Amino acid sequence: MKILAIADQIVPQLQLMEIPERFRDVDLILSCGDLPFDYLEYLVSRYNKPLYYVFGNHGPGDTGTVCHDGLTKTAPEGCGNIHREVVNHKGLLIGGLEGSLRYNNGPHQYSQGQMRGMIRRMMFKLWRNKRRYGRALDILITHAPPWGIHDEPDLPHQGFQAFLPFIEHYQPRYLIHGHIHIYRPDTPRITRVGKTTVINAYGYQLLEIDPPDEG
Repeated sequence: MKILAIADQIVPQLQLMEIPERFRDVDLILSCGDLPFDYLEYLVSRYNKPLYYVFGNHGPGDTGTVCHDGLTKTAPEGCGNIHREVVNHKGLLIGGLEGSLRYNNGPHQYSQGQMRGMIRRMMFKLWRNKRRYGRALDILITHAPPWGIHDEPDLPHQGFQAFLPFIEHYQPRYLIHGHIHIYRPDTPRITRVGKTTVINAYGYQLLEIDPPDEG
């Protein structure tokens, strides 16, 4: 299964009239936040593939976006918000956690303790997956990175501490995040932590993953 992970920056290559060869066989789109609703809706329509997302700490998800009819849209149409949820997509178990560390009390900003609480509210779903499938999760998408992995020292861009015990305990195959913009080619994008590969999806990243054999 080929997955297109996106975050933070609109990528013109994904909007070309003819879909580039490397994107033609994408099976699933995962958005890690801070992208306009119309961009997500365009990708769903253009690629005709499911899209799951979490909100970032910027963009239309903060306050909604005003449509041509004057109504406020609070979510992109045709996309699935998986904040604090776990979905099964063709055998692939995917969960999501939105937002960044709180720095100015804006929407989708949380304290370290609040993020720990949100993970606790996911625990029953993860436990149920463990009993049914033998594993809790294959992919966790977040906006912010884990504490000390791809994050930065300033408060708005520090990672969440709770993601570290999450990785250790649940061992997802991937944790895919956004939030940290990449300006230098030597900036780390991919880091292995135990059995989990942490990926910064800034712009976009393509990955291929074999769904587990449920039989």
